[in-house]
Amino acid sequence: MSLESSQERWPAAAGAPPEVALFIPCFVDQVTPEIGRDLVTVLERLGCRLRFPPDQTCCGQPAFNAGYRQEARALMRRFLDTFGNSEAIVCPSGSCTAMVRGFYPELAQSDPALAAAARRVGERVYEFSEFLVRRLGITELGAAFPHRVAVHDGCHMLRELHLKDEPRQLLRRVRGLELVEIDDAERCCGFGGSFSVNYGMISEAMAARKADALEAAEVDYVTACDPSCLLQIAGVLARRPGRVRTLHLASLLARGLASA
Repeated sequence: MSLESSQERWPAAAGAPPEVALFIPCFVDQVTPEIGRDLVTVLERLGCRLRFPPDQTCCGQPAFNAGYRQEARALMRRFLDTFGNSEAIVCPSGSCTAMVRGFYPELAQSDPALAAAARRVGERVYEFSEFLVRRLGITELGAAFPHRVAVHDGCHMLRELHLKDEPRQLLRRVRGLELVEIDDAERCCGFGGSFSVNYGMISEAMAARKADALEAAEVDYVTACDPSCLLQIAGVLARRPGRVRTLHLASLLARGLASA
């Protein structure tokens, strides 16, 4: 199953935007709740009707990656029950979006009815920048952010969802923002969930290489569409005297709207 978005774009002249169910990943809920608030700020600015299904839990990606298929399948069933009737599902994480869209059908392959339900829901789940650019057809939000900004391409975002230009399309339309492309933009930051725990020294070396590239580019901020990647990079940058800061794309746009 291709993970590239096949959903039709929502034209701005076609009436009200779709109702959006917010899919908030664990890292946002537990560690970076400001990303969730900023996601709401941007989507409300665009006129989206939002709802937060309170029964949602982890999508099951950590269990799936660790080989606990039965536990991951139980979380998948909960997700499908919770979001099954949603018109559009938006998530501020490329990796969690990839889990639902790409790996749920694999988890459910022994049950044809469940696999069909997983595919139906997967067709309606979007990563944040993908939703704005591909579904709503919007790249201009009227934001301003006068800083030098680099983009880190998260592995799931780039290699599973095949999304690279969508964040950049949004950033190019932010007034005062200078988009800086670094040589290591597509290189893994070293997080990889349990990889960073099981192979800590390798993980830290990978993050250090990313930090080196950001500092060499003399950027003010690095942005990404995965909170976990930003936490990994921020951990290395915090131990350095440099000026580079991390900021999720939704937070950058929300700040830009506030200052516009």
